[in-house]
Amino acid sequence: MTPTNRKKLVVAHSVFADAPLHEVETNRALARWLAQILGLKYGGSYDPQQHEGRDLYLLPTQTLVGAAAARQLGVKGPGDLWGGYVDHDFICTKAISHGLLNHNAHAPQGWAPLFSERVRSVVLDGLSVFSLKDARPAAEHLLYTGPIRLKPIHACAGRGQEVIDGLDRFDEILARPEAQKLFSEGVVLEQDLDQVITHSVGQSFIGDRLLSYCGDQYLTKDAEGEEVYGGSNLLVVQGGYDDLLKLDLADDVRVAIRQAQVFDSAADEAYPRFYASRRNYDIAQGIDSDGKQRSGVLEQSWRMGGASSAEVAALQSFVNDPGMGAIRVSSVETYIDQPLPADAIEVYRGPAQSSDFLLKYVTVKSYDG
Repeated sequence: MTPTNRKKLVVAHSVFADAPLHEVETNRALARWLAQILGLKYGGSYDPQQHEGRDLYLLPTQTLVGAAAARQLGVKGPGDLWGGYVDHDFICTKAISHGLLNHNAHAPQGWAPLFSERVRSVVLDGLSVFSLKDARPAAEHLLYTGPIRLKPIHACAGRGQEVIDGLDRFDEILARPEAQKLFSEGVVLEQDLDQVITHSVGQSFIGDRLLSYCGDQYLTKDAEGEEVYGGSNLLVVQGGYDDLLKLDLADDVRVAIRQAQVFDSAADEAYPRFYASRRNYDIAQGIDSDGKQRSGVLEQSWRMGGASSAEVAALQSFVNDPGMGAIRVSSVETYIDQPLPADAIEVYRGPAQSSDFLLKYVTVKSYDG
């Protein structure tokens, strides 16, 4: 799982041609930084003509989907990229977290019921929906226990989600002109929690190192006032989850790590052609409508994400001090134009998709444990 060939060229790759500038430039900045850490050359953004036949180490902005796409990019396994590969698009979305309403419900090609069976105990109550006809029965099934959250499976950073407290409200959504398209592309209906804390748990296989981490993420408001991803605070170790669990961690953090491990193993089992060298999981912990504490994996990120810059900063710290066992790193995204804090590492400063300004930076602190 390691880019050990010193002739490899580290290349950024924006999978979508219309990717926003901040995503493209963040991708390039992290590829450049990672190349420097690994002692490899940086090859800029992927160009099919310029890079044809070259031995690449790819940093794609999205999980690669389908054998043809991976083959075109020269990706044969997890050692060729920092990210992941799946056979079908839905596998790298929120959709796999939950099963279908019943065996008659529409399922996309490649759907593996085994996955939802394996993760049922580590996710919240919910269903995945892939057709308009399945939508209302699924909502009716879930709403009897309390409010639910509607989540389009391809949306990210919390965008496009709606909380629904009854069937009348859900019927309003079904009456919208875009409802057919929305549910055909895939929607997750999931119990809504109050007082939510979202944990980030994951692993990165980079170079000859394995990093494992836990932490939490928080929201911020973009220029339109919508709550979106604002950053992550991570505690990172050199080694596997067993090394992470040796640290002095709170019980809720330990629960989140165990749940992420179950989810991760289920992906390998249910989708055997899947592979990833970056495996990040979001785990929500909060209070359900009955006043009970709940914890469950929300989704996976087998690609570059908001916490990726923090992971690269941790790798840099471990390379600089090989004897260091653990470190605290934070990634920050703010839509307020402000000076860079002291000792912070700037990743991106410029326009955003929905705002005139976005600043991304990383901070590093010693682990005091």
